[in-house]
Parts: sequence; structure tokens; C-alpha cells
Amino acid sequence: MSTPIRIDADVKLDTKILADVAEGLEPFADQMFKQRKGRWIAIVELAHVERTEPGPDEEKNPTVKLRVTDLEIAATAYTEDELRKLLRAMYQRRTSDGTLDEHAA
Repeated sequence: MSTPIRIDADVKLDTKILADVAEGLEPFADQMFKQRKGRWIAIVELAHVERTEPGPDEEKNPTVKLRVTDLEIAATAYTEDELRKLLRAMYQRRTSDGTLDEHAA
């Protein structure tokens, strides 16, 4: 089995907000406006929008543009806590390669 080629691409987020995503944000808009340093945890779905490959003489990284296509924000302390647990578990799994936690993940 061959090792996949890794491309050092830059990631950009498309700022266009789809109607479904806006609906998911709407209940939190007032709170987000008032809490300048607030933080919210959410489940997010991203979609590939655009890919840019620099020419052979350009010293730029390739770029992929992503758009948020679905989003749900934790609305209660319980769901926020559950999502934070999932976030920690996903981070641990992603970063455990080559560590003692590798097989536990």
C-alpha cells in the first residue's frame, strides 16, 4: 500500500452564510452581540467550494476554500458539556499517533 502524497495547502473559509446556517445562528445572535469575548461550541459541516493551484513559477501554497453548510450550536449546559467531551476525544484521537494513547483512542 502506497503512502498518500501530502499537500501543504492553505485553508480559507468562505464568508457567505447560507440560509440554513443563518437560522442556526439566529437564536444566539443577541447573546453573541453582547458577549464580546464569548465562546460557543457547535457541530459544523464544511463543504469544498473552491480549489486554487498556483502556477509552476509562483511561490504560493495551494488553497482550498470551505463553506459552512450546516451548523448547530449547543443550546444547553448539558449539550455544551457533551460536545466538549467529544471535542477532547476527537483531539486526543487525532494527536495520539505514536504515543502511549495511540491504541486507546
